[in-house]
This record gives sequence, structure tokens and C-alpha cells, in this order.
Amino acid sequence: MSATEAPADFPPVVMTFAATDGTGGAGLQADVLSLASMGCHPLSVVTAVTVQDTLGVEGLMPINADWVADQARSLLEDIPVDAFKIGVVGSVENIAVIAEILADYPEVPVVLDPVLASGRGDELASEEMLQAIRELLLPVTTVLTPNSLEARRLVADEEQEDDDPALADCAARLIEEGCAYVLVTGTHEATAEVVNQLYGREGLVRSDSWPRLNGSFHGSGCTLASAIAAMLANGLEVSEAVKEAQDYTWHTLHRAYRPGMGQHLPDRLFWARDDDEDAPDGETPPANQPDVPPPAHTH
Repeated sequence: MSATEAPADFPPVVMTFAATDGTGGAGLQADVLSLASMGCHPLSVVTAVTVQDTLGVEGLMPINADWVADQARSLLEDIPVDAFKIGVVGSVENIAVIAEILADYPEVPVVLDPVLASGRGDELASEEMLQAIRELLLPVTTVLTPNSLEARRLVADEEQEDDDPALADCAARLIEEGCAYVLVTGTHEATAEVVNQLYGREGLVRSDSWPRLNGSFHGSGCTLASAIAAMLANGLEVSEAVKEAQDYTWHTLHRAYRPGMGQHLPDRLFWARDDDEDAPDGETPPANQPDVPPPAHTH
């Protein structure tokens, strides 16, 4: 086989557009870890560089939009991609070039994690960026993965009197904007368990409840969105991909660790460690959820 020939068999390939995170807890590094753990080969496009630790984000520098486009185009001309994942985009200009690129691959699924703020509340998206996300990215998105705060902010309208709309109504409005599915995560809701709900054009597709874990986590949303992209790249339908990705994410949080002075980081390689080892806080995995196997046994 010549050096220019592709191998006969290789893992599904997922391209992620994201900002760096030196802690490895979130952002580009988290996407790469999650995708690899789920049996995919990650391609990365840097949209911004951050200064942050496990306590919060201190600074963000967007990458020039031409550089974002060149990074992606260079890779896409060389390697076939099975799914896209989008995290922090950095600027309105970056949103525009990413949307333009995705429009050239309408058959490839897109998972958009609308990261609007850090876990500490550091602002990561301006109102202009929010509008650009609505107008340019939602129409090319297969699965949108906002938490409840992000879902409400994405549909916020100064002319709307209701500033606390029902999450089902938020999902419906986001689907009207063009995305095919919306998975609203319920971590920030006042419920005994975390309830995540997947909506499609016909309404509620599935609802999954998970034991609420103690502690604060850095990168849970990145992990979930990347896992969904990985499962779609592996050929699963959206509903099943969302189910498998939630299971994987819950277990990464169940085994999360705290290497710094701030939030816990998901253990995206939990399956590689001793199964008999007690997880933090003595939490018990949900009885009706199977453990996610190592990559050799994933879909």
C-alpha cells in the first residue's frame, strides 16, 4: 500500500471546532479525550485560546476567522469526516466561516454545544454571537445540547414577557430556528434527579433521569456533546446516540477527580481503571444503565 492510500479500516472521524483549555477539563482537550475514549479519531480546529484553570476563565483570545477556515479546509480536503462537533466559537466571524464550511457537508451530522458561559459564570458569548448562532449555526445543526440556562437564553427576546419559558417551549422555538433535535440537560433545574429531555420536530423524543452527583464539574457539557458526535459517527440513530452518550457522560462524572483547587474534572478514561475502585462520594451507578465498555467494544 502506498503512503498516500487510506487504510482499509480506521475509526470514525469527528472534527471538533473549539477553544483550548489548558486544564484538559473542557474545550478542545476535553473533546479530543472524549472522542478518543469513544473509539473515534478526533480532528481539531482551534477557534480561540483561553487562559483558565479549574476555578474559571481569566481570558479568551479568538483565532482569526481565516485561520479557522484554513485549519478546517486543509483537514477536510485530506480526511473524510463522519461528524462535526462545535463548542466555543470565539467570534461572530468564526461562526460565519464555520457555518459556511458545514453547508458544504449537509449529509454529515453536526452536534452544537452552545457554550455561553463558563461553570463559574464567565461570559463566553456576546449578544451578537448569540444572534449569529441562531441565524447561521442552528439551521445546520443536527443535535443542539443546551443546559436549561442556555436554552432559555438562546430564545430570550426583549419583546417576550415570559422570561422563564417552559423548556419544552424553548426546544420548540429552537427547532423552529432550524436544528433537527434539541437535548435540554437539567443539571441546573431544581429536581431530585437530573432529567435530560430530547426534543424533535414532533415533540418529546425521549426523557432520561440520572442520579444527581455531588460536586461541581468542569467540562460535562463538552463531554456529552462530544460523546453524541462520536455515537453519530459510529452510525447510531439520534435517540440511541443520545442515550449512549448520556450513559458515558454520567460515568465520567461518577468517577470525576479534583486535581486543582476548583471544579472536578470528568474521568473520560474511567473504563481503563479498576472497576472495583470506589468512585468519589460513594455514589452508586444507576441500576438500569449498563457500564460503557472500552472502545474495543463500542459501536
